[in-house]
Amino acid sequence: MADHDDGESDRQARNRELLELLNELRVALAGVTVLFAFLLTLPFTSRFEKLDELQQNTLIFAFFAAASAVITLVMPTAFHRIRWRHGDKEALLRTSNRMALVGLVCLSVALTSVVLLFTELFFTEAIAIAITAIVGLVIAGLWFVLPLARRARYGGDREPRTPR
Repeated sequence: MADHDDGESDRQARNRELLELLNELRVALAGVTVLFAFLLTLPFTSRFEKLDELQQNTLIFAFFAAASAVITLVMPTAFHRIRWRHGDKEALLRTSNRMALVGLVCLSVALTSVVLLFTELFFTEAIAIAITAIVGLVIAGLWFVLPLARRARYGGDREPRTPR
């Protein structure tokens, strides 16, 4: 087995990476589950009947985006349970990482859709679209552009170590 820069074996690195991934998913899942539950209740309120067709469609779109986020963010847990003790951690990590990224994209779509729905209820359409665009850009910037830019800057997954 190859040793890593910090003396970690491949097996230790995979175990650490899996723990990090599962901890990150716990954070994302908590938020998307609350959002999903909220979206699930809205059609059963009296307010739903007052929404126009675009608002109802936005709600439905947000609901399915949130459902997709839940499905893809829970996938690593199901994969891990089914393949547990089969020596398949590398495949688990690679597949789970991809699904986590898909889940984050779905969550960003759901959040942006909810912002549009909410702001349409209180502001003019132009202001609602502007606020939603800003929120979408902030999400895209912080969740995707910033980490990808750092990755591109340092030519890989690790940034250079600075002397202490």
